[in-house]
Parts: sequence; C-alpha cells; structure tokens
Amino acid sequence: MISVITKRADFLSANSGIRNARAGFVLLTRPNDGRGIRFGITVTKKIGNAVVRNRMKRRFRELLRAALPTQGLPDHDHVLIGRAGGVERDFHLLADELAKALERAREGKGDPSGGRRPRAGNRGGNRGGNRKR
Repeated sequence: MISVITKRADFLSANSGIRNARAGFVLLTRPNDGRGIRFGITVTKKIGNAVVRNRMKRRFRELLRAALPTQGLPDHDHVLIGRAGGVERDFHLLADELAKALERAREGKGDPSGGRRPRAGNRGGNRGGNRKR
C-alpha cells in the first residue's frame, strides 16, 4: 500500500537519501525501515503563487500514484521537489522522466552532490555586521 508522508522529520530525513534531478523536479529516495512505499511532495513559493503550486502538486500526485505501485522502491520514501520548469512541461514527458529517475534510484545511483551553495544568511561578506561605530 502507498501512503503519504506528512511529518516534517520524514521529509528532512529523505533529504539525506539518493537525489535524482530532472528538468521539472528533484526525486529524493531513502529507505524507511519497512514502512512500505510512501511519497511526499514539496513545492516552494519560488515556483509561483498558490494556484501554480497547487496545480503542480496535483500533477505530481497523479504521476506518483500511477508510477509507484509498479516502479517504486519497496520500503522507501519518495519525495518530489518541484522545480520552476515543472508546471509547463508535458505530463507524459514528466512521467518518462520520473520513470528514469526511479530506475536510477533502484540502481542506487544519484546525481553527484557537487558542493552546495551556502544558504542566503551564510554568504560571508560584511563580516562586521551592521554595528554602529
């Protein structure tokens, strides 16, 4: 049975799993200690307004419900993170990309981590802060 990830801690732990990036989304997969096939969807405000984000989530939900029963990894969490190009992409193209990403995850392959950018607050510069002198 496929269930939905609802707890923030589960989303955060999935972030340490295998990462497969595609043009419309990033797929994270991670073993979940025998809890079955689970999925979660994340779409940030960077993508667009609420209408755009909800449309993307509906499309992702349908993609995952169609693909995971046959192609999903057993006893794994699957998290789809929306990217800016995902809303306009053809649904069948997204389905093909998801199938390829799931296949790579099944093989234990992910994208190289390649040094992540620091968060906005840690970019260095102005190390003295805004103190009055």
